[in-house]
Amino acid sequence: MTIEDKIKAMGYELPPAPGKGGIYSSVKPLGKNLYYISGCGAYINGDGPQGKLGKDLTVEQGQEAACRTILNYLSVIKAHIGSLDRIKSFVKVLIFVQSEPDFYEQPKVADGATGFLVELFGEKIGAPSRSAIGTNALPGNTPVEIEGIVEIEP
Repeated sequence: MTIEDKIKAMGYELPPAPGKGGIYSSVKPLGKNLYYISGCGAYINGDGPQGKLGKDLTVEQGQEAACRTILNYLSVIKAHIGSLDRIKSFVKVLIFVQSEPDFYEQPKVADGATGFLVELFGEKIGAPSRSAIGTNALPGNTPVEIEGIVEIEP
């Protein structure tokens, strides 16, 4: 079963890779088989949750936004390498959570993304090193943005 088949079996669909929101590269090589993936948000086909955790969204809604965001992240990778089955390791992800100043559950929100990766790829490939950072604003009022580094099979 391919990774895309697993995504469908989990009840999700891989969206088309989102367009860029500025002047930058969506994917940049870092060296032999390592790629940096620029930040992706939770909007799929222009639709998605908006707002801040701790005000507009619950932790559970934030986790779903993080899952949507990681689907966009995966679609950017697929557009660059052709097949998600070539992913050898999610090395590092940085997860920004748009939140109120007194919201402290960014790691729980981030679990919506990294939990999805572990379920999809298994612990060895899917569990990245990770940081979950609270921020007062994100582009387009998206609640979550994710960037990171992946290792690809040659």
